[in-house]
Amino acid sequence: MGDLTSNLSGTESFELFNLNQEHILLRKLVRDFAENELDPQALEYDRKEQFNLKLFRQLGDLGLLGITVPEGYGGSGLDALAAVIAHEELSAVDPGFCLSYLAHSMLCVNNLAQNGSEAQKKHWLPKLCSGEWIGAMAISEPHVGTDVMGMQTTALFKNNIYLINGRKMWITNGVIDESGTSADCVWVYAKTLNNLGETEISTFMIEKGMKGFSVGQKIKDKTGMRSSNTAELVFQDCEVPGSHLVGKLGDSLLHMMRNLELERLTLAAMGLGIARRSLQIMNRYANEREAFGHSLNQFGQIQSYIANSYAEYMAAKSYVYQTASRLNLEKGGQRIDSDGVKLIAATMAKNVADRAIQVLGGYGYVGEYVVERLWRDAKLLEIGGGTIEAHQKNITRDLSKNPQILN
Repeated sequence: MGDLTSNLSGTESFELFNLNQEHILLRKLVRDFAENELDPQALEYDRKEQFNLKLFRQLGDLGLLGITVPEGYGGSGLDALAAVIAHEELSAVDPGFCLSYLAHSMLCVNNLAQNGSEAQKKHWLPKLCSGEWIGAMAISEPHVGTDVMGMQTTALFKNNIYLINGRKMWITNGVIDESGTSADCVWVYAKTLNNLGETEISTFMIEKGMKGFSVGQKIKDKTGMRSSNTAELVFQDCEVPGSHLVGKLGDSLLHMMRNLELERLTLAAMGLGIARRSLQIMNRYANEREAFGHSLNQFGQIQSYIANSYAEYMAAKSYVYQTASRLNLEKGGQRIDSDGVKLIAATMAKNVADRAIQVLGGYGYVGEYVVERLWRDAKLLEIGGGTIEAHQKNITRDLSKNPQILN
């Protein structure tokens, strides 16, 4: 456990990253859980490609599953900085487990807290915050990735219910156990028609057991994030009551924009966790391992790997925490920088993990030494929640429309 408690431990001053005492205590809480409970099982569950559901439910006891949800609905009522801290600490130990946490707490739970009606929030949030229920979000489809308007899933209002038809793919928490049980509720986007016959996208909450809702294939043999379950969800005349429509018809783009900034910010925070752990491991190894009568950190190439990794990690961390400190969960307003932090942190994490493998040599290439798993897990950050190419497009477009951002 020495690599988790080295000088790169995240015990920064309050001022450096705009943290308060509550944030400092939260970091200790999550880090203690990660070190004592999460780390011992991480390699085993990665190898088995299984989600540790029992351990996940313990996050509810710690108040983490509804970290940004108001206390009145069973949440902890914390801010974007708190969400960043939780994701950074969990991903430093088990990024796959953390991805399931993100899908539940950010993509489903925070989405509902920000966009649901009072009745919907009272109905679903307490169970989701406690861990009694596990949530997911479904937007991607077999033939559609970042092209949201290209989705083919439809919702038709008929006989006072919505009939949803379509398939969703790559859904984190789509299944939550080895028997193929689906998440308890899924935040689903589908195409609808307005009164003018125009196509728009609307949001629905689907519950496990609804007629016409089933799990398709569980996606196995992933490169990384193997301790997070991924599945296809199938809707075949799925019967959904009108009370499960979130907001009004056509509100989905608003829902997406409200939540996407926090999603990308916390994915960037996962990159920080991966990079920090990788840097800790290679720094310790380079201090302890000798070649030709000298410790590895006396060689110029190794110094380059370690020094560049530290500088890139700290630069990304400063950007992530600055963006988090300015993000209002209800109003947003950090769109360009939510793209920016994920663009930088995702590739940074992959590169730092890659250098760590190089420093450890053969030891870095096997699972026991952790960095191999972190390297595999890091790749998804360049794809999920928006590809790096999508971030590049978005940032360029925003700068073109608002050049004063650069003033």
